Amino acid sequence: TLLFLVMGFVVMFMAAGFAMLEAGMVRSSSVASIATKNVVLYSASGLMFYLTGYNLMYDGVDGGWIGSLAMWAADDSAIDIGDYSAGYAASSDWFFQMVFVATAASIVSGTIAERVKMVSFILFVAVLTGCIYPIVGAWHWGGGWLADKGFSDFAGSTIVHSTGGWAALVGVLLIGARKGRFTVSGKSIPMPASNIPLVTLGTFILWFGWFGFNGGSQLALGSAADAVSISNIVVNTNIAAAAGVIAVFIANKLMYKKIDPTMVMNGALAGLVSITAEPLTPMVYEAAIIGAIGGIVVVFTVPLLEKCKIDDVVGAIPVHLICGIWGTLAVPITNDETSFLVQFIGVVSVGAFVLTTSFIAWMVIKILFKLRISEEEEELGMDISEMGIDAYPDFVRSAR
Repeated sequence: TLLFLVMGFVVMFMAAGFAMLEAGMVRSSSVASIATKNVVLYSASGLMFYLTGYNLMYDGVDGGWIGSLAMWAADDSAIDIGDYSAGYAASSDWFFQMVFVATAASIVSGTIAERVKMVSFILFVAVLTGCIYPIVGAWHWGGGWLADKGFSDFAGSTIVHSTGGWAALVGVLLIGARKGRFTVSGKSIPMPASNIPLVTLGTFILWFGWFGFNGGSQLALGSAADAVSISNIVVNTNIAAAAGVIAVFIANKLMYKKIDPTMVMNGALAGLVSITAEPLTPMVYEAAIIGAIGGIVVVFTVPLLEKCKIDDVVGAIPVHLICGIWGTLAVPITNDETSFLVQFIGVVSVGAFVLTTSFIAWMVIKILFKLRISEEEEELGMDISEMGIDAYPDFVRSAR
């Protein structure tokens, strides 16, 4: 119970990391809307996981595809009569599982920032966190069909990060790029981050939060073996992130002669996502290699997305989707209890399901409410058009 609660507090703080990183990556005229959106998406995620998500993910899956459609309620009746065999309070488990949910939604938020309508986005978050993510989680963590096949995703490279990445990819394809991001001929026009210190702060908060994300996923701290495992997980998590940073730093210097600070920050996150599928079994040097490859993936995927005219504001698709896939497929390198074929089946199955269900959800919302703000509203900036207030009023109004 203490592990679930403390690590849950740490993972919850990642919501602040996502908010700061995204707020720093967008233009100054959209910062207030980004800050508000991150608070609302965390809140909506928690409510939906309470209303439908937890039981869809964990209640009666039993090797199948889905749990029960019922509202969660804590059941500590065994503890009330002196039976402590469960090992934890029910609410502590719900809380720890809930804080993971908002991570998937935050991935989508960063990808389609600065042009999606607030209400439409929150409606999609409700579907993602109350239905799509819990069903994917049920397949593995809930004891579903992927778990029976031997699929392994320790803390969620696929279950959390790729799920958010697939949903984000569908969203950005349907919504399109920000006005002025690409020329008619397809040339990329950079839209620089408004606040690199905020991006840096967000990166360090997420890095810190990942110790709870991966370490807490050991799910127990009642023995010396558990203590050793969590310690090794934390070290591997830290090393993978560090290796991702250094890999991007070197690649940037060799390829472009300049260092892109936002790409370096994403190198840390790439290493973290890559090691999340299996942070326990690698030796430290193996964790470094896995993280470094994740960083290189980002370096090559970002320009590829730009060539395809995909406007991913924070680089979430390379970091969370592509590195999530890489990390999941890499599990058998150090964990001989699974296989490359089973891991591949898991990646493809989750991808197909999330792409299909996300497309349906996005299209229904588009028909009923529209997805994108108008060109005039985008020109003004989302702070004025959606919030009626600027994050930096003196600076933005004078510039406007």
